[in-house]
Amino acid sequence: MAGSDLIKILTDATFDEGVAGGVVLVDFYADWCGPCRMLTPVLEELAQEMVGKVTVVKVDTDQSAQVAGKYEVTSIPTLILFKDGEMKKRVVGLKDLDALKQLINEVL
Repeated sequence: MAGSDLIKILTDATFDEGVAGGVVLVDFYADWCGPCRMLTPVLEELAQEMVGKVTVVKVDTDQSAQVAGKYEVTSIPTLILFKDGEMKKRVVGLKDLDALKQLINEVL
């Protein structure tokens, strides 16, 4: 699952820098995960609607097991919201656009 123009893929090597500034929503996913694939268009819409407010990124748990382990990601999709590098909120499972906006607005 490749990134789009609005959603970048982070790895073990790029994760800390990728969440260091501003509000960042991280989607921990795997290509084989059905609910993860269903979440992708929701995240793309969210990224488009909230440009300048939140950055949406993805982490492939199969490729970046170190960062997935660090944040105790045991089920996917797991969404973790960071603000200036600090974990603020965490939700597990498929969420709709309104639920994600509400989550982000609690941190903005």
